[in-house]
Amino acid sequence: MEYSKCCSNCEKHTIRTDEEIKKLINRLNRIEGQVRGIKNMVESNAYCADILIQSQAINAAINSFNKDLLEKHIHTCVARDIKAGDDNAIDELSNLVLKLMK
Repeated sequence: MEYSKCCSNCEKHTIRTDEEIKKLINRLNRIEGQVRGIKNMVESNAYCADILIQSQAINAAINSFNKDLLEKHIHTCVARDIKAGDDNAIDELSNLVLKLMK
């Protein structure tokens, strides 16, 4: 079964399979667990360097998540829009990449 879920403010939707959703949610759950771990480290007065190392691990996990989602976005949403004649998809992608590179 495929889903097309989006927030109330979104103009576009992405259809994902149950498998794709499961993989994305699992990765986000792991990242969420890492953030909770850092919160516990702060509450227990862990050494700053140890917290920073864990924080960097979260940054790497989020970057990996973004990279994989961006790749999927280009191959599905962007390609679909370009094939449909929507040249705005290129500008949207360019703006998205610029935001991700900040």
